[in-house]
Amino acid sequence: MKHLPLAAAIAVLTLLGFFQFPGHTWIQQDTQIYAAILEHLRDPGVLRNDMLVERPHVSFTVYDEMALALREWTGLGFREVLGAVQILTRALGIWGLYLVATALGLAVGPALLVAAILSLGAVVGGPTVLTFEYEPAPRAFAVPLLFLAVGLVAHGRHAWAGVAGAAAFLLHPPTVYPFWGVYFCLALWPSRPEAMRRRLYALVPLLAASLLLLAASRQQAGASEAQLFFHRLPEEQEQLQRLRASYVWVSTWARTWMPHYLALAAIGALAWWRLRAKMSLDLRFFLAGMPLVGLLSVPVSWLLLERMKWALIPQFQPARALLFVVTAALLLAAVAGVRAAAQGRWPAALLWLAPPYLLPVNTRLLEVPSWNRIAVVAGLVALAVCAVRADALKRRWAPALLAVTALAGFFAVPTLGRVRNYPRLHTPELAALSAWARAETHQDAVFLFADSRYDGVPGVFRTEALRAIYVDWKGGGQVNYLRQLGEEWWKRWQAANQGRFRTWNVSRYGPLGIDYMVLRRENRLENRVPVYENPEYVVYKLRASPMLVSSH
Repeated sequence: MKHLPLAAAIAVLTLLGFFQFPGHTWIQQDTQIYAAILEHLRDPGVLRNDMLVERPHVSFTVYDEMALALREWTGLGFREVLGAVQILTRALGIWGLYLVATALGLAVGPALLVAAILSLGAVVGGPTVLTFEYEPAPRAFAVPLLFLAVGLVAHGRHAWAGVAGAAAFLLHPPTVYPFWGVYFCLALWPSRPEAMRRRLYALVPLLAASLLLLAASRQQAGASEAQLFFHRLPEEQEQLQRLRASYVWVSTWARTWMPHYLALAAIGALAWWRLRAKMSLDLRFFLAGMPLVGLLSVPVSWLLLERMKWALIPQFQPARALLFVVTAALLLAAVAGVRAAAQGRWPAALLWLAPPYLLPVNTRLLEVPSWNRIAVVAGLVALAVCAVRADALKRRWAPALLAVTALAGFFAVPTLGRVRNYPRLHTPELAALSAWARAETHQDAVFLFADSRYDGVPGVFRTEALRAIYVDWKGGGQVNYLRQLGEEWWKRWQAANQGRFRTWNVSRYGPLGIDYMVLRRENRLENRVPVYENPEYVVYKLRASPMLVSSH
C-alpha cells in the first residue's frame, strides 16, 4: 500500500504526457509503415498490392509478434493494443527517471518533479528521434525501457535491469547498444566478486533475448527481401538514401546540430561532476558512458557509412544514440537545479533548471526562442525553484505546490508556449474518404494521391481504408533498409511526378496499375466525373476493374 501514491503519481504524469503533452499520434509517422505491415501479416489478402507489405522489415524485432498476439488475445485493433503498450512503457520510463533522481539523493517529491520535467520530452534533431516518441513504434517502447534499466542499475537491481534491457533489445535492437555497451564495460570493471557476480547475472536475460530474436527472425512471415548487412553500399543507393533518408548521413546535419549537442554534453558533464559524490560507481558509468557513446556515434557513423560505405549503418543508424546525450544532460541538470534550489542557491538553481525546461519549447539550445516561450520557461523555472525551496523548508503547503509545479509544464508549454509537436492529418474528410473506399471499392484496388507530396495523407488512408497506395513519400522511408524496395519506390515516385500533379499525366496512371486517383478539391478535373467527392477530396476511377500488380 505504501507504494500506491508513487504509482498514482507516475500514472498521472504518464497520462498527461500521453493525452496532453508531448502527446501521441497514430499512423502519422513510422506507424504508417508498421500498421500496414501488421495488417497484411494478420490477413495476407489485405494490402497485397501495396509494395510496403511485400517486403516487411520487422524480422529482427518481436514487435510484430507482440502486436499480433495482443490483437488476437484482446480482440481490439492495433491502435488500441499498441497504444496501451505505449502508455505502459512510458510509465516504466518515467519510473526509471524517478529512480535515477532518488539515487542521486532527491526525496520523493523533488524526484517526481524531475521525472515530470523530463516527461515533457525533447526533439533530437539531425538523426530525427525523440526522447519520448509520439507513435507506438518499436523505438517508442525500447527507449523508456532503457530509462528503467538505468534506474534499476542505480539502485543495484541488476537482474531486473537486465530484464528491462533485454526487453528493449527484443523490441528494437539498434536502440540498445549504448546501454549494453556500457553495461559490458561495467561488468568487466574490477570489483568485489559479489558485485561482479551480480552484474554478470544481468547478461543472462540478454542471452535469452538474443536466442529468442534469432529464432523469431527465422520464422518471419511474408519477408521476400533479405536485409543486407555485410555489403558495400552502391553509389545509386547512396544517392537515393541521401534524398529520402538524409538523417542517416551525418554530413547532412552535423554542421547545424553538433554545436547544440556539444553544448548539451558540456552541461551534462559539468552537472555529472557536481553530482558525482552522490553517484554509485554503476550510475557513474551509465550517466557518463551512454552520453559518451552518443557523441562518439557521430564520427563512427561518418567513418563507417560515408567513408567505408558499409550497408549495415543506414539500418543500424548509430547516430541516434545522441538521444542519450540529450536525456543525460537534461536529467543531470534538472537534479543539479533541484538540489541547488533546496539549498537556497537561487542563481545556480535558475541556471541549471533552464535547459530542461527550454528544450521542450525550443529544439535547439543555442537558438533564441520567441518571447512567449522565454516567458514560459522563466515562469516554470521560477515556480520549480520556489516549490523545491518550500519543500526543503518543510512548509505545509509545499507538497501541493510541488504537485502544481510538476503538472504545470504539461499545460503551459502547448498553450502559452504554443508548441505543436505534430500536424493534424486526421480530418473528417479524410475519414469519410477512407470509409467510402473501404466499403465501396475492391479490396485489391490501388490508389494514387496524385497531388500529395510530403503531407502523410496517403499513409493515413492506406491504414484506415485498407487499400493499397501506388506510391507516397512516407512509404519511401524503408530505402535505408531494403535495396529493392528503395529502387521500386524511386521508380514509382518518378512515374507519379513526385507528387506534383499535372493534368496531362492522368492518362499515364491507369497503365501503371492505378485504379483510383485522389485529388484535393481545388485540383478537380473539368472533363471527368468523379466517383466520390467530399468538401476536401475528389476521386476518379481510372480503370474498369482492379488487377493485381507486383513490383517483382
